[in-house]
Amino acid sequence: MIEPDPETERKEIIKRYRHLLKTCRRNMEKGDKNLIREAFDLALEAHQGMRRKSGELYIFHPIEVATICACEIGLGTTSIICALLHDVVEDTDITLEDIEHKFGARVANIIDGLTKISGMVGKSSSVQAENFRKILLTLADDVRVILIKLADRLHNMRTMDSMSRTAQLKIASETLVLYAPLAHRLGLYNIKSELEDLSLKYTAPAVFKEITSKLLESKLQRNKYIRRFIEPVEAELREQGIDFMIKSRTKSVHSIYKKMQRQNIPFEEVYDLFAIRIIVETPIEIEKADCWKVYSILTNHYTPNFERLRDWVSVPKSNGYESLHTTMMGPDGQWVEVQIRSLRMDEIAERGYAAHWKYKDSGGMSVHDTALEEWLRKIRETLESSESNAIEFFDNFKLNLFAEEVYAFTPRGDLHSLPNGSTALDFAFEIHTDIGLHCLGAKVNHKLVPLDHKLKNGDQVEIITARNQKPTEEWLQYVITAKAKGRIKEELKTEKRKVTLQGELKLREILSNHGLHINTDSKGRLTAYFKAHVMSEVYHSIGCGTITQEQIDTAIKFFGTSPPPIPRLSSAEAANDLKANKPEIFMVGDPSPYNYSFAHCCNPIPGDEIFGFMMKNNDHIKIHRTNCQNGIKLMSRYGNKIVRSAWSMSQLKEVRTFPAGIRIIGIDGMGIVSR
Repeated sequence: MIEPDPETERKEIIKRYRHLLKTCRRNMEKGDKNLIREAFDLALEAHQGMRRKSGELYIFHPIEVATICACEIGLGTTSIICALLHDVVEDTDITLEDIEHKFGARVANIIDGLTKISGMVGKSSSVQAENFRKILLTLADDVRVILIKLADRLHNMRTMDSMSRTAQLKIASETLVLYAPLAHRLGLYNIKSELEDLSLKYTAPAVFKEITSKLLESKLQRNKYIRRFIEPVEAELREQGIDFMIKSRTKSVHSIYKKMQRQNIPFEEVYDLFAIRIIVETPIEIEKADCWKVYSILTNHYTPNFERLRDWVSVPKSNGYESLHTTMMGPDGQWVEVQIRSLRMDEIAERGYAAHWKYKDSGGMSVHDTALEEWLRKIRETLESSESNAIEFFDNFKLNLFAEEVYAFTPRGDLHSLPNGSTALDFAFEIHTDIGLHCLGAKVNHKLVPLDHKLKNGDQVEIITARNQKPTEEWLQYVITAKAKGRIKEELKTEKRKVTLQGELKLREILSNHGLHINTDSKGRLTAYFKAHVMSEVYHSIGCGTITQEQIDTAIKFFGTSPPPIPRLSSAEAANDLKANKPEIFMVGDPSPYNYSFAHCCNPIPGDEIFGFMMKNNDHIKIHRTNCQNGIKLMSRYGNKIVRSAWSMSQLKEVRTFPAGIRIIGIDGMGIVSR
């Protein structure tokens, strides 16, 4: 290993810092440069002598994160300061109080949101989900938390080659499941695509390499076709005096891979490998009209596919995205996607909500897009109403985060956006919690529909309510939005508490008639007699009427003839006592105290790259392939339960069998099955 030269490293630090200042100069106000310098000096001193896994100085990481914030997201001075200091509280002796004293409460709050959860987390918990919840708690106050976190994750993904294979898999899976969709939701499409591509690079390296090389091979041919397509369009746009620019964008590696999987086709049959973007520089008052004018010019040369027309100019997406998308039949019978937008729309598409924000020294921010406020309102409601564990919270929230949208109207014509797949009951909760809780039915386009009726774009929905209507357990199967699920669960818990209290009062009365009262002994006997786990279950069953007075009388008589049962550990509790620690590396096939089995979802065979997942009771390991979709979800949530695994030599020599499906495609004809 070559010994690093201190002078060379010092020059590299200065070079990167100057590049950061150059990047953010246009957004700086008086005094900003001094604040950034103070943050840089503090970070440099705090991380003195620290190095990353790759061997490079640790200070390079916060500088690069700050550069991504300034250059690729377009954030201001406060965010740059936070990016430079985002790791000092977690990794050094500097405290949040020190940060607040030097840079103010706003900077300290953002850094607190960026700091990972420390301390012990239960074995059944997910550190990633707990981290996610904490980030969102701060996100509800300041969206910069998640933007800086995305910049941090992007730089970590770009520099992950030197990390262990287990760490690569865990971080890549978490990125694919959580951070890439978050970037998409915030309109950061370039960052979203890069995060997805880098995740694929580590979860399925062979696939990533194959698609990347094929894209490189076809680049020359692709560029020739693009020039041929835009030539006549460019000529007419100039004739019409339109100020424009044309860009081409190649589909991301991850998008190509997903399309190949979804349609079960090889790379050669993916025809929409690129999109053409026409950007017009025009005043905001007439930008919509000019976009449609460009569309009209396109139709003079090529035939559009009307089913693929997407008008996000008239109705922008809830993340602020505005554009007109169409698909045209180009030369040689090839479909070409064309995106038409103004320069303002393009900046929002490239930088997401960050393009709308102006941050002040006072710590406030000006938001010019009501869609952002609406999304933040939903996050606050979810956080305030959620009493569930972190995993349940994460699953509920991601439904709103990841899904495409459907737009529906109230009878008065108010437009509401919900995740695709939302039902009439989701719509009721979207309007108001009380309307949702008392929802009896709905009319969609003036026709009565059940509560679980799925909405489509353009539906007009009228909610019918009744004062005595209450949610039931079945309602949880009817809704997909986090708000609806959270409110229904809250109401069910409240109702359950009422019934449980009624049951307790009734039991006290019955026992009193027998000259008894509720104590530890009677609770233990009743719980065992009615085969309940806890006493509250007995109270609830009595309140519901499932356990009658006659049954309680019989139980009381039984007490006189039967000794109290001996408490026993459940099988899960017993299993948890067996093996507390997982192995550092688990060799599949070698003698081991751990039982293991192969996951049926991916059927790993000797030679596949694999990992182990410690099951709930810590006495069994399930073996998955590293590119298994279920495995990626497990790694993204339960990084602490991942076990490094490898095939033993005996397994590599062994031939394993498992059922495999074969798909045969042919032209329909007489006797095709017998051929």
